[in-house]
Amino acid sequence: MDALYREAILDHYKYPRHKGHLDNPDVSYFDHNPFCGDEITLELKIEHGVVVEAAFDGRGCAISQASASMMTEEIIGKPLEELKGWTKDDILDLLGIEIGPVRLKCALLPLKALKAGVWGIDDSDA
Repeated sequence: MDALYREAILDHYKYPRHKGHLDNPDVSYFDHNPFCGDEITLELKIEHGVVVEAAFDGRGCAISQASASMMTEEIIGKPLEELKGWTKDDILDLLGIEIGPVRLKCALLPLKALKAGVWGIDDSDA
């Protein structure tokens, strides 16, 4: 089973979904991992408290970039209130393989950007 998840991670790394930028995003948040150099900018369009579009840009290892690609696919259509409750387990479930402590920060960088972005928006205005 790990082989299937590894293939999915490589596929998302080589052919990332939702990579790029949105026109006039409601949320744009940049974060990086200073230890390994991974960087991500997450952008979201929000309507009535729900993510209607998501995009990311950045550079980094296969784990961080695949994690961002998988996460952006998953969050479209989700309410901000639900996303505020996301944890590392949600990201690790998407990746589907055991992530060692050294790579954990890589895998969780997109989640860190998501949490900072959705907690920074007033969803009554979105």
